[in-house]
Amino acid sequence: MSDAIKVRCSTADDWAVIETLMGPQGVGGGCWCQWGIVPHGGKQWRSCQGEPNRRAFRREIEAGEVFGSLAFAGGECVGWCRYGPWSQFPRLANSPSLNRNPPPGTWSIVCFYIPARWRKRGVGSALLGHAVGRMKGREEVAMIEAYPVPANSFSGSKVPAAFAWTGIVPMFERLGFRPCSKTGVKRQVYRLG
Repeated sequence: MSDAIKVRCSTADDWAVIETLMGPQGVGGGCWCQWGIVPHGGKQWRSCQGEPNRRAFRREIEAGEVFGSLAFAGGECVGWCRYGPWSQFPRLANSPSLNRNPPPGTWSIVCFYIPARWRKRGVGSALLGHAVGRMKGREEVAMIEAYPVPANSFSGSKVPAAFAWTGIVPMFERLGFRPCSKTGVKRQVYRLG
């Protein structure tokens, strides 16, 4: 890697940086890091994709309501990670595979975005390490959980990047995350704490 990766917390002044990173479509079909915020999928999700999600995300960023980590290399923003209190992400409570009652003080890591040319260069691990470090430093955080996909979850093939926005299992296991949900479920919940 030619440039060292530096990670910092996002701030209310970072909208232009984040918008440049995510591009005009907001990655993932207009997600704009709102998957965890929009309570339901289906019609509700489709009605929010694109411009409605962009406006909502911008409001959150500029109001300082988002816990996020931004990765930089040589002055260029090369990655994003969103985390925060479990209760801040209503979609988790409404997801059939993730729905349960987490312990009080549970915080969640819900999203990563790394442009294709920066993948497999340690950006995701740097973002994850920063996010975990920030959460461990907060008194109100008792448990950290995440929802990564297995690295080979597509019939034994490597998971496509479009489906790895919650991260991949090995990245989390290296930091000590372990599965805590029942075996055989569509998506495992991984916890640290």
